[in-house]
Parts: sequence; structure tokens; C-alpha cells
Amino acid sequence: MSDQAPPLTLFTAVERPDLWERGIPSDRIWPEYNLHGDVVNQWWGMLDEEMADYQFVLYDEEADMVAAEGHTAPLRWDGEDAHLPESFDATIVQAFSQLRAGEPLDTLCALAAESPRDARRRGLAAQLLGGMREIAARQGLRRFVAPVRPTWKERYPLTPIEQYVTWRRADGELLDPWLRVHERLGARVATPLPRSLHITGTVSDWESWTEMAFPQSGDYVFPEGLAPLRIDRDLDLGDYWEPNVWMVHPELPPAA
Repeated sequence: MSDQAPPLTLFTAVERPDLWERGIPSDRIWPEYNLHGDVVNQWWGMLDEEMADYQFVLYDEEADMVAAEGHTAPLRWDGEDAHLPESFDATIVQAFSQLRAGEPLDTLCALAAESPRDARRRGLAAQLLGGMREIAARQGLRRFVAPVRPTWKERYPLTPIEQYVTWRRADGELLDPWLRVHERLGARVATPLPRSLHITGTVSDWESWTEMAFPQSGDYVFPEGLAPLRIDRDLDLGDYWEPNVWMVHPELPPAA
């Protein structure tokens, strides 16, 4: 018997706004701290307003449920790794800026591939990336890139992202499961981003988000964090930079 999930149907937020509104609660997808990005939260709520054709669900008709959501955005990029945005925060700002300016766009950027952490199905990650490729094809975009949040980086929060993304298993495949899905679809590891998504809050905020106490200033590792959190009690500030890594997929064929 196959252990792969059955195919799901892709609908954009434009095609099925009812399914898009149903969605998946954020707390079933992300750890609480990840919902408080300084820059990202300024823009995230406008994705389905200004880029609705780039947001989609994967719908399980038999179960009448939204199994996953894909968030993407178009960019203009010349194909040079050195010219990719310097962070996730910069990526989302660039996407809105270029779209609003009417610039010619040629690249699809994955922003989030979301499925419930407590009910992830085999094969769903690959289906999500396949859905993103379909969105790129519909929009006539030739390139596909992703600033990936490595799944297992939380197990090694003290290891620099530059080192972590080089780790491979004995069979030669990348150690990280999410990076491995990308690589199996032909993507390559491009630029590590040690300071990619910025999240700040008061000490009380961070204690609430992580269910930890931070009794003195210093650096802390915390549950599901990919890197240490810096606490400054004098400033009443918790400062965290989440690392990512650019994965660059093969160019897509021209639209028919």
C-alpha cells in the first residue's frame, strides 16, 4: 500500500474564497512566537488582498477539509544568488514594492507552506511545492525560489545556519527534512540567511510566547526556536533573528 497522500485540489483565494476563509488556524501551524514578526506582520494580512492569485489552498474533497495553504509572492530577480533579497523581511517588502510599482516580474517566491503540525500527511510537502510551481506557471513566471525555514534547525539552535545547511546524512541527502524535499525536486542550497526574520517584544511577551522565564539578561535557547533569543531586562526587550536559507529551484518551462 502506498504511503503517499492522495492528490488534493488546488484553489486560489480568488477561485474559492470560501475555502480560503476557512483556512487552518495559525496556532495549528506555527509556534506562538513566529506569529509576531516585526516586518512580516505589517504585510502578511495584505497578501490575500493584493496577491490573491498567489495564495492557495489544497482541498481534500472527500474529507471536505483544507489540508494545506500556500503563500507565495512574485518578484523580479535576475537569477544571480548575490542579488536575492538579504532576508525574509526584505523579501516581502520587495514583493509588495515591485508589484505596486508595476515592475516586470519573473520569479515566484514561496513565503509559507502551511499544514497542521499535529496532522501532517505523507507527501503533502511535495504537493505544496508542486502547487507553487503550478501558480508560477499560471502567472507565466520562469523562476521559483524559497527562503526556507529548516524543520530540524530547532534541534540545533546554537549551530550557525551556514554550517547547518551543509549537513548531510550517510546516504548523501541533506539532513534537514524540509530542505531535503526541496532538493529532491531539483532545488539547490543557495544563500544562508542568519538574520532573516526579526521578532522583538517585551520580556513579558517572550515569556508568554515561549512559556519560559527569563530572570536575567543574556542569550537563551527556547522551545522551537531556531537560534538563541537575546534578553535585555534593562531595556525590557527580547530580540530574535530567525535564520532561513535560499533554495533555488530549476527554471520552469515556458508557459504554453
